Amino acid sequence: MFVMALKNGERKMNQFVPKLFDCMKSYTKEQFVKDVISGIIVAIIALPLSIALALASGVGPEQGIYTAIFAGFVISFLGGSNVQIAGPTAAFATIVAGIVARNGMSGLAAATIMAGILLIIMGFLKLGKLIRFIPYTITTGFTFGIAVTILVGQIKDFLGLTFTNSPIDTVDKVKECINCIGTFNYQALIVGVVALAILIIFPKITEKIPPSLIAVIVTIVMVKVLKMDVKTIGDLYTISNKLPSVSLPSINFTMIRLSLIHISEPTRRTPISYAVFCLKKKKKTTHKNKILNC
Repeated sequence: MFVMALKNGERKMNQFVPKLFDCMKSYTKEQFVKDVISGIIVAIIALPLSIALALASGVGPEQGIYTAIFAGFVISFLGGSNVQIAGPTAAFATIVAGIVARNGMSGLAAATIMAGILLIIMGFLKLGKLIRFIPYTITTGFTFGIAVTILVGQIKDFLGLTFTNSPIDTVDKVKECINCIGTFNYQALIVGVVALAILIIFPKITEKIPPSLIAVIVTIVMVKVLKMDVKTIGDLYTISNKLPSVSLPSINFTMIRLSLIHISEPTRRTPISYAVFCLKKKKKTTHKNKILNC
């Protein structure tokens, strides 16, 4: 009994050992070459993606680059899967932008720490199983709402508009796009259409090369060779070549309370809640029609 209990304890402890240590036991030269190539491709794609989502979140491009490097390394080093890839998610861009605008980077740090603590607690309590009880309309509506939020957020750069204000909420962004439609830049639209066409058409030609990589290269060449009047990251921001300075955020109970309040606000004012409402209403209508047809 003692030996069985010892083996069970050892098996449970192995679950907390990073997968990297197990992979290194049978790591080969061929795997190393493939990983290097994959790493280069992921890095090239992650660079513009991290900058874009950092700007959408209300912070500078430097924060996006630093976070992509540090978070990517930590997750890969401590992750529990040998095929795990870490990257920024656009789903939190609206929420993060609201927190940064109201509470600054210290508020964002407080919200991140609280989210991490909650995830650890939920993991130990194995609350992930509760996902099967969440209605399908909630997950579908949330995904649809996020898609609408991202779409609205890209209208400004896709049309080359110049905003007089910096709105955070989705509805305010739509109003600002309408008010600033006179600053429309057709050259920016051409670049956006070419990039979108590559993302849609190129996967049908080959799947070996990521279409986003081709889109980045083609659009850069277009802007440089044709000397198009399109704003770039270098025109709008100054990226320092120095290492980031380490500083501790100023966190207090009042900031934590305000962060919790502001986290819940974007979902009440963005298309997410409206999409969930529409899907629920559609489901109820469909259910009633089935009853009448019977």
